[in-house]
Amino acid sequence: MSEQLTEQQQSEWVRSQFQKANQYLASKGILPDQVVVTESRYLVPLVAVWRIKSQDRKEFWVLTGDLPTDHMALSGAKNAKEAIRAFSFQWQLKAQQILDTQQGDKTQLDFANLLISRAHGLYDLFDNETIWQVQQPA
Repeated sequence: MSEQLTEQQQSEWVRSQFQKANQYLASKGILPDQVVVTESRYLVPLVAVWRIKSQDRKEFWVLTGDLPTDHMALSGAKNAKEAIRAFSFQWQLKAQQILDTQQGDKTQLDFANLLISRAHGLYDLFDNETIWQVQQPA
């Protein structure tokens, strides 16, 4: 995975994903304050899972990378690995709801298929013990 990128490219990717997470939260009316680096995980160049505290002291898991950016309350998962699994399950449910209600809307159907694809990919990452044994925060 990340062996093909230089250390500088990896750092730039992590930095850009952090900016993406902050912009996403701001667009949802959540003002980010700080990231809990020791709890965040970066699987360059696929996905980053951020534990971010907001200015009002709430905490969130934020997912960025080669997938839709999303967030959940910190209570939704005990760590970054479990957050990956929780996002996977949520996306599968969301995709099923779209498929059940948006029969003729091609854009929505395409989005549902993207969610299904990325949900499967996330679950594969969650289920890969090798990644989680060696993965350390950047």
